[in-house]
Amino acid sequence: MNIYETGRLVSEYLVFHFGEAEDVLPWPQGPREALGFPARIVGRFSDGAVARALDLGCAVGRSSFELSRAARAVVGVDYSAAFIAAANHLKEAGRIAADRLEEGNRKDRVTLHLPDGVHPDRVRFEVGDAMNLRGDLGEFDRVLAANLLCRLSEPQRLLARLPSLVRPDGELILATPCTWLEDFTPPGNWPAGTTLDWLREKLGSSFDLVEQRDEPFLIRETARKFQWTVALLTKWRRRQPSASPP
Repeated sequence: MNIYETGRLVSEYLVFHFGEAEDVLPWPQGPREALGFPARIVGRFSDGAVARALDLGCAVGRSSFELSRAARAVVGVDYSAAFIAAANHLKEAGRIAADRLEEGNRKDRVTLHLPDGVHPDRVRFEVGDAMNLRGDLGEFDRVLAANLLCRLSEPQRLLARLPSLVRPDGELILATPCTWLEDFTPPGNWPAGTTLDWLREKLGSSFDLVEQRDEPFLIRETARKFQWTVALLTKWRRRQPSASPP
């Protein structure tokens, strides 16, 4: 079974995306700079309103809703039907209950809410495969793919599609923990060198790299066990197509 269809993973990601600081990390000595990742990475886009934004690997939707603050239309795509169902529930109800694992089989239930200032009416979610996106998605001013590349069996297929998804002068943000694992990606499809060099090679003919930075994130598994990870975030700007010779 796909782990991303399980109730446990849905609840973990709901808390990761929508939990308040105390919902995620009750320990004052913990890495608080790692909280708020799905909203924080959207903040790396340039200021200003845009027409369309795309969130690939949107999970339960926090970044998609954050994109709606500046974009008039947002499409969130994820391979997990369970994640998309949770995102749509939040879109319609504005809140959702999640079972937060404490220890063993002990759970407590928390109610999570959409943040203030987002526009759920601008967001549309759909189940889709980032390696085989439907052909009529169109172009976007902003495209985000967070913690997705190293979970794809053929990530180069997504990279090859990106130039057709981002409008000229549009922005692309990729965030990845670079945790290449055989469970997800055959070793033959891993970068031969560093992930950053690989991205420069694959995207450099169509995009300019305008920023790179390290962005930590924290996923709560139980009250006493957490995943602390540092993603490589790169921001790219789509070049204007070269003029055809006369």
